[in-house]
Amino acid sequence: MLRAIPCLLMRGGTSRGPFFLASDLPTDRDARDRVLLAVMGSPDARQIDGLGGADPLTSKVGIVSRSSRPGVDLDFLFAQVLVNEARVDTTPNCGNMLAAVVPFALETGLLAASDTHAKFRVHTENTGTLADISMPIEHGKPVYEGDARIDGVPGTASAVNVSFLDTEGSVCGSMLPTGNPLDPINGIDVTCIDNGMPVMILRASDVGVNGYESRDELNANVALKRQIEVIRLRAGTLMNLGDVSKKVVPKVTLVAAPRAGGSLCTRTFIPHDCHASIGVLGAVSVATAAALPGTVAFSMATKNASSSNTKRSISVEHPSGEFTVNFTLDASHPARIVSAELLRTARLIMRGEVMVPNHLFESTE
Repeated sequence: MLRAIPCLLMRGGTSRGPFFLASDLPTDRDARDRVLLAVMGSPDARQIDGLGGADPLTSKVGIVSRSSRPGVDLDFLFAQVLVNEARVDTTPNCGNMLAAVVPFALETGLLAASDTHAKFRVHTENTGTLADISMPIEHGKPVYEGDARIDGVPGTASAVNVSFLDTEGSVCGSMLPTGNPLDPINGIDVTCIDNGMPVMILRASDVGVNGYESRDELNANVALKRQIEVIRLRAGTLMNLGDVSKKVVPKVTLVAAPRAGGSLCTRTFIPHDCHASIGVLGAVSVATAAALPGTVAFSMATKNASSSNTKRSISVEHPSGEFTVNFTLDASHPARIVSAELLRTARLIMRGEVMVPNHLFESTE
């Protein structure tokens, strides 16, 4: 027997996936993960029996509920559903999917809004991160049409403004979890950083590439992926993440000098497939590194944030274009970032019910 689960299929930034009310999913974690695997059609390279798009960027799930925390409107749990493995990872956050949380809540009645441009505070359960999210609203519903454009998504849409608060050490406990801006691992200079997303940053030239290759070229480079995975496993331990062989963090970002007018050129693996662009919080962590003297990213960046004012803007080039991160720094502690602001877009693609076997809801305890 099949069970129908209400869901909205939504695009958030450069990612896409079904969004659910937490109350519509099992409370038991194992049962919930079994349900999400069935929803997405994993494990299968094509995800032919589910909603997944056979790519890490389209094998994501958002789970939303009204928050009981003072001053917070919504709780958001992000789930990365592995394509070829029967595994769901809720360790990291996803800033792209986060952009769809407020429109989802407005569409489902979790939030009510009368203003034409409302702001809501969202708590991400994965990392404890808070974000203020605002977007245009009309008659209590999200406005999706607009003039904003983000690289990696065709056309234009209305702007979803996301301001991340206190992202420092979101998963690892500190922004530089090793205590150093640079660490040698297997003879390679590495920066381990977590300002919203744990990321391991290396110079592309140090691992035998130039950093300007296409996504397909890098995905076909088996020797490169093998080399950076060995380094990633060691970095995971140094970053207080333990054994990361079954985790999607830390992400891996190769950096090179910019060549399209930005501050830094990047190629990011998440963690074994090259990203078509760069994740939102991954971009925040990489941009942060580009502003910190002594890091691998700082050594490669131009227009880095080394001045004494409290406003910074870092343009991160990626395979699909660029991603600008705007920082506000603590005036008394210039190395501390108070907030990171960026622009995303989102869209409701489809609403309905997804069907899964009823027995998956049963707890195995």
